[in-house]
Amino acid sequence: MEQLSESDGRDSADATTSSCQSTAAEDGEVGGGGEAMARGLSAMLESVIKDFDSKALDTLNSQDQLSGSLDRLVQELDQLLENAPLPFIVQHASRISSVKQRVSSLNLVLKSVQRRIDNIDHMLSANTTQGN
Repeated sequence: MEQLSESDGRDSADATTSSCQSTAAEDGEVGGGGEAMARGLSAMLESVIKDFDSKALDTLNSQDQLSGSLDRLVQELDQLLENAPLPFIVQHASRISSVKQRVSSLNLVLKSVQRRIDNIDHMLSANTTQGN
């Protein structure tokens, strides 16, 4: 039973391959079809990257706002600690400082990802321009 389905799969794949080859040959675009597919793929990837780039930029802005809020909160907690150094407050202040450090490191990672996406976008744009 497995042999029958395996040979049917090969026959189907052979038929698809020969059908694609005959269609490309009829159109006279054996070499041009690959270029058209490359342009289409490049355009699709460019739109996906721009969408991702936009979302990454929104996330980066949100992270910057969060970092600013955490900085403000840490300053307020430092003032509070100077006035009343309770163990409970000290514990929460250290947690907030820890969160601030994690957000800062996440911001660095996001900026690195943003630079990489920008580089990919520039390479795709350059390849699209050279293709035309």
